[in-house]
Amino acid sequence: MGIITFKSRAAGDVIMFGKVAQAMLELIGKDPLDARGIVTVAQLPAAIAALRQAAAADKARAPLDDEEADPADAPRGMGGPVALWQRAAPLIELMEYSLKEEQPVIWE
Repeated sequence: MGIITFKSRAAGDVIMFGKVAQAMLELIGKDPLDARGIVTVAQLPAAIAALRQAAAADKARAPLDDEEADPADAPRGMGGPVALWQRAAPLIELMEYSLKEEQPVIWE
C-alpha cells in the first residue's frame, strides 16, 4: 500500500503512508490489508477510544525508553522520529469531528 486517505464529510482528509495507516487500522480493529473500508458512526466511539489509549501508552513510554540519553543529542524537527501518538492525533481529530457531525469515516 502506498498512501491511504481517511475521509469524512465532517472535516478535511487525513493522508498517511500505507504502513502508518495500516497500524492505525489495526488499532481500531479493522483489517489493515483492506484497500477500502468504513468506520461507521456507531463504531467511532470505540475507534477513538482505541486510538487514544494507544497514543497515551506510546506517549507515556517515550521518555522512559532511554533515560540516560542527553536531550541535546536528540534529533529535532524534520530529522527527529515521529511517534505513534503524533501520527494518531490527526486521525483522532477527524474521528471526533465525524462523531460530532454523525458522519462515517472512510478510507481508500
